[in-house]
Amino acid sequence: MTELLSMALAAVIINNVVLSQFLGICPFLGVSKNSKSAIGMGVAVIFVIFGASLITYALYHLVLVPFKIEYMQLISFILVIATFVQFTEMFIKKYSASLYKSLGIYLPLITTNCVVLFVAQDNITQGYDLIETIVNSISVPLGFMLVLYLFSCLRERLDSADTLPSWKGNPVALVVAALMALAFSGFAGIV
Repeated sequence: MTELLSMALAAVIINNVVLSQFLGICPFLGVSKNSKSAIGMGVAVIFVIFGASLITYALYHLVLVPFKIEYMQLISFILVIATFVQFTEMFIKKYSASLYKSLGIYLPLITTNCVVLFVAQDNITQGYDLIETIVNSISVPLGFMLVLYLFSCLRERLDSADTLPSWKGNPVALVVAALMALAFSGFAGIV
């Protein structure tokens, strides 16, 4: 149990995919202008990563390995992820039109979000069993959502702050992202 908790804590804070591995930068910068959109994107990413990771885990161990076609891993994982994203997009469009509008082009871009494929691949390459896969598949997107939400709150404040015109928008946002990465790296000694 301690190992699973350490793994979860490391994935959320210490080895955060955005701040330490620089994955998922497109939605990180694109959806982080509004905290409500950031939460919506975070929940969508959690759903897609968790669902896709479980299906890809089963697909790998029940189909690819027994038939000795592990080389099909990448293409089959991409198909699973694309299917989950389409399902998520249809669900959000039907039940929350305002969230669908606020996420805009970034919602279908979850398909190409490298974090989703990274988690599915990482679960296999690290040799995680089913429980470890579940923990990793929840912890990594939770860390993504945490950083996305914190960054969106900071950007909302930065937009109302008095900054130099040349620093407004993405320049100051990138400096703040770098400072966040530095701050999160301070947790490295915990686990």
